[in-house]
Amino acid sequence: MLTTRPELVGDFGMVASTHWLASSTGMSVLERGGNAADAAAAAAFVLQVVEPHLNGPGGDAPILLWDDNASAVSVICGQGVAPQAATIGRFDELGLDLVPGTGLLPAVVPGAFGAWTLLVERWGSWTLRDVLEPAVHLAGAGHPLLPRVSAALGTVEEMFRRDWPTSAATWLPDGKVPAAGVRFRNPVLAETYRRVVAEAESRTTERAGQLAAARDVWYRGFVAEAIGDFCANNEIMDTSGRPHRGLLTAQDLADWEPAVEEPTTFQYGDYTVAKTGPWGQGPVFLQQLALLAQTDLADTEHLSADWVHTITEASKLAFADREAWYGDPRFVDVPLADLLDPAYNADRARLIGAKASMDNVPGRPGGRTPVMPTRWSTPDGSRPAAGAGEPTIAPNGDTRGDTCHLDVVDQNGMMISATPSGGWFQSSPTIPGLGFCLSMRGQMFWLEDGLPNSLQPGKRPRTTLTPSFALRDGKPWMAFGTPGGDMQDQWTLHFFLNVVHGGQNLQEAIDAPDFHSLHMASSFYPRTAEPGRLLVEERFGAQAIAELQRRGHDVSVVDPWSLGRVSAVARDRGWLKAGSNPRGAQGYAAGR
Repeated sequence: MLTTRPELVGDFGMVASTHWLASSTGMSVLERGGNAADAAAAAAFVLQVVEPHLNGPGGDAPILLWDDNASAVSVICGQGVAPQAATIGRFDELGLDLVPGTGLLPAVVPGAFGAWTLLVERWGSWTLRDVLEPAVHLAGAGHPLLPRVSAALGTVEEMFRRDWPTSAATWLPDGKVPAAGVRFRNPVLAETYRRVVAEAESRTTERAGQLAAARDVWYRGFVAEAIGDFCANNEIMDTSGRPHRGLLTAQDLADWEPAVEEPTTFQYGDYTVAKTGPWGQGPVFLQQLALLAQTDLADTEHLSADWVHTITEASKLAFADREAWYGDPRFVDVPLADLLDPAYNADRARLIGAKASMDNVPGRPGGRTPVMPTRWSTPDGSRPAAGAGEPTIAPNGDTRGDTCHLDVVDQNGMMISATPSGGWFQSSPTIPGLGFCLSMRGQMFWLEDGLPNSLQPGKRPRTTLTPSFALRDGKPWMAFGTPGGDMQDQWTLHFFLNVVHGGQNLQEAIDAPDFHSLHMASSFYPRTAEPGRLLVEERFGAQAIAELQRRGHDVSVVDPWSLGRVSAVARDRGWLKAGSNPRGAQGYAAGR
């Protein structure tokens, strides 16, 4: 198969991400003696600067890590929690039955900084100053503005001027939308990071101690104070059409710590796939595998209409279970063992028929009765279809979710997959004095009592962020992931199956034509569901597309290179490998 770029192969180190500057930063860290943890953190902080429409310092960051010393996959949970004041009753008082998608009300504790500093403290070798230096340089000295960032700013320019003046001051230099390719600076953010480093270094000269001290500065020092003050003292217009104050306080930040957890895993043939717990949607990848293991997919022609149909119908069943059962396991009992049980999935797989299903049908794991949300909406035609590459953004800042992704493997075998997100400049006003925005991940909570993902104080929203890790024959093999909101565990599943059943290498599997379903309820405001809707890249060909339509799928044919932004690194038979996504013309891998 002709690929857009080569699969990289070497034995020193590999970095793949959604932006070339992040990938080159990570590789430079490896070249200068850092390990995968140092490289991943440095690359992640760069992504906050160069992809500000997709993530930011006030966002979230789930991380999967393989460390040969421990011979295990660890999950670092950088997903912040709901404020203590965030209750369903409080939103009822405000006359809201959905959490807005923008503003201050959906803000959760910003978990990314805690996750990345914990990663470097426990598994890294560099100091905080060295890890942050590339991001500080790019924020202070400037970086070439992506065309998509300029376009996104053009979309929300009027709102910034009218409703979010602190954002206009940061993102509209000289009072206008910056053009693509200009040198864009965020000196306030650069100074924020310099101050965090200086305060941490003033407390101790010990490397790990400085990283712990930096978290204290962030969550119990001047950063937390600025966030709490801004949320309490500003009424901000949001997607409800009314201005609201925020609920997040400095105490909410002080009470939070990043956590290290065990992954959720599933054995699929010779492969063990590891994901986050059900506070994220990650286990839905495993449920799709469990369903497909009960089908004849392995004997189905790769990328045929049969292939697409079988995977799509399995996805619908798995995502229905996501909505009925997933939530923060600190608050709800999620029956993961039953959801992944072969007998349960054999029964569920019988629902996959020759025609496309138009129903959302959750199962009854262990005999339990599912409870589904009742407030789904259907598109009114005003929003573009969830496509590829970048988030769709409305003039009021409403974003149909996207993010960043990065993967790293070093010569000593450490391997990392991470999907940082949140804190998009279009989602929440910039906090003066800090130079960044807050994560609106709280919009993923339901304001209905009794659901696994119902809003509760201190609870993690069921995030869409879902890095992936796979072992082969019990040995660490591949770290991979993608941006894309609800589509993440569809696009990465397709990539994985392209490798496992299609026999493709990393780059071939990334370049292969892709597809996804919009059948399930969106995790993003206003929580739309589009029964039967299937987006397929034109490269599948007229015959396969016609066959999918004959089977009842509501097919939308999209541009031939528009779905998915997968990247991956691997340890494979003595070599290190990497692949990156050509769609959007900004993701790259680097390695030797």
